[in-house]
Amino acid sequence: MELKPGMSALVTGGGSGIGKALCIALAQKGLFVTVVDFSEENGREAASLVQNENKKFHGDLKVPSAMFIKCDVTNAGDLSAAFGKHVDTYGGLDICINCAGIAIKTLVYDDRSDGTSTWKHAVNVNLVAVIDGTRIASQIMRSGKKPGVIINIGSAAGLYPMNFDPIYSGTKAGVVMFTRSLAPLKRHGIRVNVLCPEFVQTNMAEQLSRRIIDVTGGYIKMEDIVNGTFELIKDESKAGACLWITKRRGMEYWPTPEEQRKYMLNLPKSKRMLTQNTFSTVQTPEFYEKIVVHTLSHNFRDATRLERVRLRLPVEPHNALVKIIYAGVNASDVNFSAGRYFSGGAKETAARLPLDAGFEVMDVLAVGIVASVGDSVNHIKVGSPVALMTFGAYSEFTQVPAKHLLPVPRPDPEVVAMLTSGLTASIALEKAGQMASGQVVLVTAAAGGTGQFAVQLAKLAGNKVVATCGGKCKAALLSSLGVDRVINYQNEKIKDVLKKEFPRGADIIYESVGGEMFDLCLNALAVHGRLIVIGMISQYQGEHGWKPRNYTGLCDKILAKSQTVAGFFLIQYAHLWQDHLDKLFDLYASGKLKLCMTRCIQQVSLDPKKFVGVASAPDAVEYLHSGKSVGKVVVCIDPSYSQTLAKL
Repeated sequence: MELKPGMSALVTGGGSGIGKALCIALAQKGLFVTVVDFSEENGREAASLVQNENKKFHGDLKVPSAMFIKCDVTNAGDLSAAFGKHVDTYGGLDICINCAGIAIKTLVYDDRSDGTSTWKHAVNVNLVAVIDGTRIASQIMRSGKKPGVIINIGSAAGLYPMNFDPIYSGTKAGVVMFTRSLAPLKRHGIRVNVLCPEFVQTNMAEQLSRRIIDVTGGYIKMEDIVNGTFELIKDESKAGACLWITKRRGMEYWPTPEEQRKYMLNLPKSKRMLTQNTFSTVQTPEFYEKIVVHTLSHNFRDATRLERVRLRLPVEPHNALVKIIYAGVNASDVNFSAGRYFSGGAKETAARLPLDAGFEVMDVLAVGIVASVGDSVNHIKVGSPVALMTFGAYSEFTQVPAKHLLPVPRPDPEVVAMLTSGLTASIALEKAGQMASGQVVLVTAAAGGTGQFAVQLAKLAGNKVVATCGGKCKAALLSSLGVDRVINYQNEKIKDVLKKEFPRGADIIYESVGGEMFDLCLNALAVHGRLIVIGMISQYQGEHGWKPRNYTGLCDKILAKSQTVAGFFLIQYAHLWQDHLDKLFDLYASGKLKLCMTRCIQQVSLDPKKFVGVASAPDAVEYLHSGKSVGKVVVCIDPSYSQTLAKL
């Protein structure tokens, strides 16, 4: 719902704290606001502030641009009358925010009274009144046959226990579950969502121990509460949604898709799943082409050759045959062609030859269409767009265990970038980096495929992001993605910039270059800092291939500052792929994650250079190692299908 001047909103608990801030924020958009509060002094002051803001939008009016109604929200009759007066004045109701809430000082198990003026009153204000306000608002909106939004203000205390006020925690949990259960109201044009912030600096929060506030990272800015509320109002896809806001992690929706899958018996089909069976038939030829590794070498071109092989049918019972449309290129492909990722000596590795090339598909980096399935496969249908989790991406067709397939929206190149590059950044920052908010995050080779995801995810989490790159074009790209400080090593020395501008060091470093860059990053790591090693592209190619380096004094350095150097290899986090993939798709769908294929001065996730056909894979690998790439490098295995996708 787009907020426009002349719309109207009713806010309970609007005289102070979060409610007051939201009343003013709505007025700044030109909305008429009814302030409902038990305190006459606070309520009238808030209404006056709303009127002052509204003067910018409205001249002479027959009705006041703001009203204050004194009301005890636990009195059903008075609350209903307040809504009635609002409708009589403004002719309808577009937005309702149920914000009234109180805490109690006495623990319920120490309360010797009958609870009428203590815990029972808190239950009535925090939960019963929210239910009643939602009920009345939804009935008004339905009778007016106009779309509307109801925002219930919950609390992070409704998502996890708050031992010092069990009643507050319990009532807010009730608000959360009540709201989430109202998702079906969207069918009537009414969206009900709940906002769950941690501590905001209000009169109620200031009564708590400062130690409790500090443990959570401090107070959340009221601006974040307003932004979160407006997101829930404006985003038409959010119905029954719970937005959790913390100082540590920023904004995120709860529960995660992974948590949902634990209790949902029949998880509703997402928009992504609705695209399945877009391709009803896939022609299966007698022969197909693929790249195979025939000798071990760090020179990918020398190690591989193009072969034409017979397609094996029928498909084995638990397998699926997939037609590859796009395959991603990884710097580590040269390590695969050299046999670096296999256990055993050189002779044992050589005995495996020939190998299907396309290492990165183990990192979920090929997308295609299911051409056929085995008799025992029932969760994936023919025609479904999928991502693959097995070796052999540089191939027109591949047969894999069906359990290794992930449903995706479409077999687009953007999905390829999101899969490996996005999953690596998302999982590595969360698990290896233990990323919170308010930190300094340094990303090396940041204009590359995974680097672009890393800088955006770090910014979304509320961090200061520093990024390194080489060239004006790449620097412009990173600035457009919101990077706070771009270091173009062609113009300035990374070491000097970090020492001068970030003397305390970086809390998290996302490192993929290796060699001298690793040494530089280690020296720039803050006390308690975490250096995540996702690769070392500078060391992969050379006359003698990848050679391990000696890092003299590494243990001494990390011991002295309680630092962590963590390696990250995506294949070892397969159990988190679906959860993080859902998170990335949600960020993309909401516009928070930029994913588009444009030229380098704009946002990109894909390198614009085209590589078409299986035979172009060696060219793509060499291009990636040239240092010229901007974004994810992909090979279009079947250009005819890519043209079909473009038309769709």
